Amino acid sequence: MKYQRLFSLEGKVAFVAGGGGAIGAEMARACADYGAKVAIADLSIDAATTVAHEIAETGAKTTGVAVNITDVDSTAEAVAQAEDALGPLDIMINAAGIHIEQPAEEYDIASWDKVLAVNLKGGFILSQAAARSMIARGSGGSIIHVTSVRSGLGIRRGYASYVASKGGLALLIKQLATEWAKYQIRVNGIAPTFTRTPLVTDYLNDPAFYNALVERIPMGRVCETEDLAGIALFLASDASSFITGQNIFVDGGVTATQ
Repeated sequence: MKYQRLFSLEGKVAFVAGGGGAIGAEMARACADYGAKVAIADLSIDAATTVAHEIAETGAKTTGVAVNITDVDSTAEAVAQAEDALGPLDIMINAAGIHIEQPAEEYDIASWDKVLAVNLKGGFILSQAAARSMIARGSGGSIIHVTSVRSGLGIRRGYASYVASKGGLALLIKQLATEWAKYQIRVNGIAPTFTRTPLVTDYLNDPAFYNALVERIPMGRVCETEDLAGIALFLASDASSFITGQNIFVDGGVTATQ
């Protein structure tokens, strides 16, 4: 049973930003299945409470909170609410993110600022809020960001702001991991390829799009939310206690071919 216990999250508290979305919700379910108390945080309080109620029906302890991760005060308040309800944070998962596609030569700065604010600035604000709590408690913790294969690869489409934000987040992960290792706080990333969620159903139902997509993925399928939940569980648990500063690609071999 020694190694089985490595994956247990019993007694731990997880805060999942973007928890109202498909990827964040799946990661939250995984943490709850392994014993964690889970705060579902989202810009939409309705989305957060819906997922929290669903998880609570399994017997797990949860709460839903509203958060604007681009705002320091909103994020600090959301963390405080989560801790009041569930206890001090052990795990921070950032599954929030946006994308606005425009050709680089036409990209407007308002859209650029919006994407960078959520994907990069928001990632730092969440990390900082979690770290302050973890440092004050003195028992370490795990911070996990969802990045993208585009954190290390360009694409022949209008992804300038997205790749810049995710690439910046990947390097920020290394920096924060380096700074906060002395506090036993681990910081890692999960970098998926195209993932099946309700937001992309129309794309995946288009045979031409789907076939072209999976042709580029050596394992011949798209990423599923369950693929990401498993690695989140690993990074949240003691099974990864000596892993920090990594951006782990969950991409069916995409980056191995680049």
